[in-house]
Amino acid sequence: MAEWAAKGESPEFLFWVGCAGSFDDRHKKVTRAFCEILQKLEISFAVLGTEESCTGDPARRSGNEFLFQMQAMSNIEVLNMYGVKKIVTACPHCFNTLKNEYPELGGNYDVIHHSQLLADLLAAGKIQLKEEEKEAVAFHDSCYLGRGNGIYEAPRDIILGLKKELKELKSCRTKGLCCGAGGAQVFKEPELGSIDIQTKRSQEIMDSGVQKVALACPFCMVMIQDGLNKHGKDKEIQVVDLAELVQQTMI
Repeated sequence: MAEWAAKGESPEFLFWVGCAGSFDDRHKKVTRAFCEILQKLEISFAVLGTEESCTGDPARRSGNEFLFQMQAMSNIEVLNMYGVKKIVTACPHCFNTLKNEYPELGGNYDVIHHSQLLADLLAAGKIQLKEEEKEAVAFHDSCYLGRGNGIYEAPRDIILGLKKELKELKSCRTKGLCCGAGGAQVFKEPELGSIDIQTKRSQEIMDSGVQKVALACPFCMVMIQDGLNKHGKDKEIQVVDLAELVQQTMI
């Protein structure tokens, strides 16, 4: 972002990478896939790099409001310094915090999830597709994207727009089943119960009969993959982010 500012220019989007997209080896691939899509379509974007910090979502969800406000105010200061107007992110947790919680602290931005941008690009015919055999793809609704912000259609529009067969899971849309990682739960051991939630969710994916499940959240990526590993189905069912699905299918 600093390079754009030095030239007195502004990109169309500020891509908020997020902690998972920056440090988690698996989700770095999602970051790379999304960036490569934007570059191929010649959509101007910038990242904050080392100036980006955690949005503060895990701190607030775990009850540390003081830390959340410290992190949020620091980020807002940087974003406002660069005059950022539009933000796109591949993490529903970052999306929810930037869109719904930063305004009360002075951070007012047009924030979209990457599924919304990719769906719009597909609908506009800007993404050219390969000729491929139709495959069945299930979609797992992220809580912070679906029930938290009402975004159900954009991810499904992507799958259908890529000429895939959409398989709805038993628990979907407003009745979607949580992966078990939200609310800072990803950072702690699960509480006692008869079954881990990601194991139950993975069973629904297996029951759908697909060989590929798409999702749009780094936390869900970790939990769903872990659930499939526990079932011994990690080699049979591929877990992909929507950005990866688009990259795999576009020319």
